[in-house]
Amino acid sequence: MSDISTDEFTLILDRTKQIKEEISRRRKLETLENAVVGLLFEKPSTRTSAGFEVATLRLGGTPLYFSAHDLQLGRGEPVKDTARVLGSDLDGIVARVFLHGTLIDLAQYSGLPVINGLSDLEHPTQAISDFFTIWEIKQELKGLKLAYIGDSDNVCNSLILAASMIGMNFSVACPAGYEPDEKILKAAHNFSQRSGAMLTVTHTPAEAASASDILYTDVWVSMGEESDSEKRMEAFAGFQINTDLLKVARQDALVMHCLPAHRGLEITDDVIEGKQSIVWQQAANKIFGAAGVLEFFLTK
Repeated sequence: MSDISTDEFTLILDRTKQIKEEISRRRKLETLENAVVGLLFEKPSTRTSAGFEVATLRLGGTPLYFSAHDLQLGRGEPVKDTARVLGSDLDGIVARVFLHGTLIDLAQYSGLPVINGLSDLEHPTQAISDFFTIWEIKQELKGLKLAYIGDSDNVCNSLILAASMIGMNFSVACPAGYEPDEKILKAAHNFSQRSGAMLTVTHTPAEAASASDILYTDVWVSMGEESDSEKRMEAFAGFQINTDLLKVARQDALVMHCLPAHRGLEITDDVIEGKQSIVWQQAANKIFGAAGVLEFFLTK
């Protein structure tokens, strides 16, 4: 997230709104005409892969999907070798990877715009589509309060940065030992000094959720953490968005989840299916957030 300025963040959100309106009117967009976008996915994906593939097509470009099985990376080829080859074939890369360092190498050696479709450190395109969804419904971002309940994972890291950039108050409730990345928090505090956002980390879900405008959660066990599943299940017991926690938030609070959801764990079925849930609008907007990001980075 911190690779863009606050003004650029706002610009992407504005353009995302325009793109959604134009696509909804069945207008043909050609801003990525003749552009070939490589979708390099080491990790499985539903929403991110579909979002970027459809977004590329909607903007007039051509997506090329590469799974881990399609690339020589899976057979030990250095990232820099793959990057050099893709750099001569493509106009941009969307990468969903295990290690954040892979993104750095791809950008350095391909010479192309490389968009983070998820790494172990951040998931910035998720944050962009999420903040677009909140803005679409609330008609504002600055001054709202977002409470994140659960694991301070890559999604949480990007949400913290996005909130601090835009002036949204952000409270994280997580078990001891699962706090957000210290470098992320430091960067967020620097942003918040300019935006006026208030950032808090607590170990009590009700404290984080108090008077919040948005309640957000993610899975307790992310891809690659399966071996730690039993320990995590024990640690995160009680860090759940349910009807009791909703009562602590504002009456018109929104409920968000980046999906896939484990109903009965981080969120209850009645809440994710309830009238305050915007999870499905959030998921649908992944296409438009992806389109806004693609256009911004590939048409400079």
